[in-house]
Amino acid sequence: MERLFTNQLSAHVGERVRLAGWLHHRRQLSRLTFLVLRDAGGLAQVVVEDDATSAQVDALLPETVIEVEGRAVASPQAPGGVEVHAPSVTVLATPAVTPPIELRRPELKEQLPTLLDHAPVALRHPCRRACFEVAAASLAGYRTALDAHGFTEIQTPKIVASATESGANVFAVDYFGRPAFLAQSPQFYKQIMVGVFERVYEVGPVFRAEPHDTQRHLAEYVSLDAELGFIDDHRTVMRFAREALAGMVEGVRTRAESAVELLGVELLPEVQAEIPTVDFTAAQELIERATGEPVVGEPDLAPAHERWLGDWARREHGSDFLFVTGFPMAKRPFYTHPDPARPELSNSFDLIFRGLELITGGQRLHRYEDYVAALSARGESLEPYDGYLQAFKYGMPPHGGFAIGLERWVARLVGATNVRETTLFPRDRNRLSP
Repeated sequence: MERLFTNQLSAHVGERVRLAGWLHHRRQLSRLTFLVLRDAGGLAQVVVEDDATSAQVDALLPETVIEVEGRAVASPQAPGGVEVHAPSVTVLATPAVTPPIELRRPELKEQLPTLLDHAPVALRHPCRRACFEVAAASLAGYRTALDAHGFTEIQTPKIVASATESGANVFAVDYFGRPAFLAQSPQFYKQIMVGVFERVYEVGPVFRAEPHDTQRHLAEYVSLDAELGFIDDHRTVMRFAREALAGMVEGVRTRAESAVELLGVELLPEVQAEIPTVDFTAAQELIERATGEPVVGEPDLAPAHERWLGDWARREHGSDFLFVTGFPMAKRPFYTHPDPARPELSNSFDLIFRGLELITGGQRLHRYEDYVAALSARGESLEPYDGYLQAFKYGMPPHGGFAIGLERWVARLVGATNVRETTLFPRDRNRLSP
């Protein structure tokens, strides 16, 4: 008999079926024993009536791996509207100890540090698992959207010879006796690959040795990067970032409906055909007038200002998303293209999603001589960037790109307060295991 998943039971009412999974919960009601079995499809209730089987399952610890054969019976009160009667139960694996997390509860009562310490067990909880079903659906939607626009998916090295962002916040590694670093982003490589495919994207880990200990920062996270050539300026990039976002929302809507429902997400965001945009300086003026804080002239937006702008976008434009453009060049990497009309400002943008920076992107320099000048102005040698600069020596079109933090996206989408809730095995300044 072929094994079924629990979410397939409704198509087999009246038949003898075989399930396999984990003992999620067991309860006694009079002379009946009810088992709840959990597998990748969800939960199913198993009703035990005979004394011999009841005695067998009474001693089983939660998370015992079992196989069940029985008859599928319609039951409106059961998970999925179907339960299994007259079962035979086979134990496939027994836990060595009682699990440290009570997975039977609809909502976990343990604090986040405990859940992270015991992630191999905690991640089994349906709500914890649902976050990563949303992440997987988002990735599928991202890929589908960019594939439809002629992008090619690439995979680039994560061990590099120089810091991508020209900063000190990198993890150094010993590469066969030579200094190397974990990549802060695939920036150099995806720009190089614009010279090959014109439009590329990548999904992969990036590493930031920044000493943050906040609810929004990680030392390692999943970055959704894209780069495209033959653009007019950063506004072309913004249009494609909007397409990627729309694809991600659609992916969640079509692929993770049950996960969204389980997590209590009442409304997925609408990605408007034209996401509202505000200039960085104008945004600062808005904030200063509304709050009285002296923010005009600051080189970046503080988290509190992102939250204010998120509320403003919802109030004034009915949008969960807001582009902020024209950030000061002083706060952007050396490869950022300046605004021709305002050289002190950049052709770059951030996208704020419900009050949180989600995307950073913009137009890049594309002429070799501009890179020489930009690096010289920073007092940097060209030698560490030789491989990167080869692309520009031999002709590159105007181009630009963006990057989305996957864990931030999911956290904001599902209403998590800490990005670690939507990270499988978080890495931050204090955590290196499990």
